[in-house]
Amino acid sequence: MTITGYTDEGAGTDTNADTGKTLVLIHGHPFNRTMWHPQIAYARQAGWRVIAPDLRGYGESTDTPPPTPGKTRLDTFAEDIIGLLDTLGIERFVLGGLSMGGQIVMECHRQFPDRIRALLLADTFAAADTDEGRALRRTTAERLLREGMAGYAQEVLPKMITPANVHAQPAVARHVLDMMRGTSPEGAAAALRGRAERRDYTGLLSQIEVPTLVVVGEEDAFTPVSDARVIAEHVPGATLKVIAQAGHLPNLERPAEFNAALGEFLGSLPAPAEAGS
Repeated sequence: MTITGYTDEGAGTDTNADTGKTLVLIHGHPFNRTMWHPQIAYARQAGWRVIAPDLRGYGESTDTPPPTPGKTRLDTFAEDIIGLLDTLGIERFVLGGLSMGGQIVMECHRQFPDRIRALLLADTFAAADTDEGRALRRTTAERLLREGMAGYAQEVLPKMITPANVHAQPAVARHVLDMMRGTSPEGAAAALRGRAERRDYTGLLSQIEVPTLVVVGEEDAFTPVSDARVIAEHVPGATLKVIAQAGHLPNLERPAEFNAALGEFLGSLPAPAEAGS
């Protein structure tokens, strides 16, 4: 199995039952599955089975190298995820992701839309990178390989969460910093190179036919509210939730508000039998 680190908690895990009431959460860069701890606990208590993998090259899945040396494309991440779900016997599921994880979610929907009950797209954007953006990702990849993660992590911390929350929420700041520092430079660099070559998903958004929740931190410096609005406006019937006093990681900065939006969304979904599971 290409994903060697993952969380699988909640309803149905003891029998490996596929009830359709499964939530799969994809972390962003340069993090790991622990970024979803507040949501895993919340959804589990609400009766959901929650699966959160460490992506190839991240967390506990660092023993799987990229298929192309030094580069992991989004389609590879998507194939890894469906491989894990096949192994676990999960046929249909709600799929959510944040930032790079959200782009992987869009790639998953492109590859296997019939298996997805609903989507959560958090603090992400659908467009391909500009030439400048691609160059920056490649330059950053080289920097991480040369210098490691520590300097980069300290530099981007006040963009990952708001500067105010860096000071007001020291435990959250430490968690975010520890995730970034603990990420493999090789895995992070490979993902950056692959992400620089991703397709433009904007034209595919109108083809999404499942319920979709779009969430964004009001003060997100990486993927601002305008990016979230583009997604919400293109996905038919999508719901947009803007989380106040939060940056790029509203699920950690404002977990109660994020979980409330997620819970309302999950509660509004048709029953699995009605959704065709």
